[in-house]
Amino acid sequence: MSKKLSDNICEAATFERVYNKYADDLHNYLYYKYGEQFNPKDKTQDAFIKLWDNCKKVTLTKAKSFLFTVANNMMLNEIKHHKVVLKHQKSKTQSYDSETPEFLLEKDEYLKKYNEVLASINEEHRVAFLMNKVEGKKQKEIAELLGVTQKVVEYRIYTAFNILKEGLENFKIK
Repeated sequence: MSKKLSDNICEAATFERVYNKYADDLHNYLYYKYGEQFNPKDKTQDAFIKLWDNCKKVTLTKAKSFLFTVANNMMLNEIKHHKVVLKHQKSKTQSYDSETPEFLLEKDEYLKKYNEVLASINEEHRVAFLMNKVEGKKQKEIAELLGVTQKVVEYRIYTAFNILKEGLENFKIK
């Protein structure tokens, strides 16, 4: 009988434990895979709402998989919607800065090149690289999150960094 109780996500205390355990990792996964423009915080919350709505159908052992799958699908739907909006958007707003035109041009060139190179990196390598370099997660943590060995994570980060270095050779990076 105790096994059934621990498997029941519908209990507030169990659901809270699941939320505390996976919320940050789910948000970070969505952030690094899709970026901030698609509201990873909202999608994380929506995934937990869906988990709560389906709490009788999802066991505790399947909660993580359910959350990541639902959130990923929500992001993909958001991207599709965003593409439709961009297609029909005709006017572009302009922003004005007090920075010099040369600085803005250089900054835009760098960001454009960085995004191009980053986008060209294999998704698995890019996610591991961003989780390590931007989030500061340890390779062991990343390996656990992605379900691979630590050596695979090391290789992915190393490969992604080398691709970035090579692609941005005109710019000084560390």
